[in-house]
Amino acid sequence: MKGGVSRPAMENVPDLKNTVLPSEVADVLVVDDHPITRAGLIAILQTKQGYRVCGECGTAREAVNLFRQLRPAITLMDLKLPDGYGVDAIREIRQIDPNARILVITTYEGDEDIHQSLQAGAMGYLVKGASHEVLFRALRKIQQGCVFLPEPVSRTLRSRGNEQLTERERQVLTLVVAGKSNREIGEALNIKEVSVKSHITLILSRLQVSDRTQAVVEALKRGLEHI
Repeated sequence: MKGGVSRPAMENVPDLKNTVLPSEVADVLVVDDHPITRAGLIAILQTKQGYRVCGECGTAREAVNLFRQLRPAITLMDLKLPDGYGVDAIREIRQIDPNARILVITTYEGDEDIHQSLQAGAMGYLVKGASHEVLFRALRKIQQGCVFLPEPVSRTLRSRGNEQLTERERQVLTLVVAGKSNREIGEALNIKEVSVKSHITLILSRLQVSDRTQAVVEALKRGLEHI
């Protein structure tokens, strides 16, 4: 798969270790910073036997702490949280339990968001607006130890380009998105302005855009940056 995602991005690759049988009641932790969205997910889960919401929260820090206390069978994780990026919470949870089963449910549709979530250890990725049926199919697959990516998500991930930004280019892009000038970027990164211009030229080429504005739009679309 393009992008170097180490986890299998498909529905039918089982991991039999610590598999949760569908007949068992699965405790679910719901993480989303919008109370109405959390309430909606909880209400949906309550319509299906076999799932029990054991906790809910709205921040990355609460998610990690509640996971440590509750050890849910599955964690539903949003990516846009007020105190950080959900991917960071996924990494921390996987450090607590390498076998933690995490399903991302988010508004972010970019290939970089999907890639980072899978690299961090998520076993599934849904975009908000997915049907109840798809949600429960994802939960069942994750319970069986499979990675679940619906076709639109798989298609986005497959389109991920081979030309990836270097660490320095990512730093420059972050400051471009923040509206900084070349001089301000150079001062912030302690590099010459001519070097900033070279980095931006490479960034435009890698993102296949022609100017800074298009680079910002593409970075936000793909999930390379967030505002």
